[in-house]
Amino acid sequence: MSTCTWPLGNNETLEFTIYDPTTTTWNEVAGLYIFAYPTNDTHWTALYVGKADDFSDRIPSHERWPEAVQLGATHVHALVVPLEANRDNWEQMLIRHLQPPMNQQFR
Repeated sequence: MSTCTWPLGNNETLEFTIYDPTTTTWNEVAGLYIFAYPTNDTHWTALYVGKADDFSDRIPSHERWPEAVQLGATHVHALVVPLEANRDNWEQMLIRHLQPPMNQQFR
């Protein structure tokens, strides 16, 4: 599987796995996700950063996915993060650093 490294803005990074949402069966695990599109062979643009207690429940019927697709989203980047405190902290850090256009909180 392909991966993408996203910066947290504090000289640390997180490595996400890249998924095609049309062919992925999501597992019942908690984590972070990013709706993104490729800008070239090695770079991605983040449109939305979110967290889920259960990927299988959250991502397939996500209310913001159609909007993300209209903005060019083609893939979901996902990272399993079991601890809620880490999910909360890293989501805020990613949003602050990446400034995805679909996120307004934590800016």
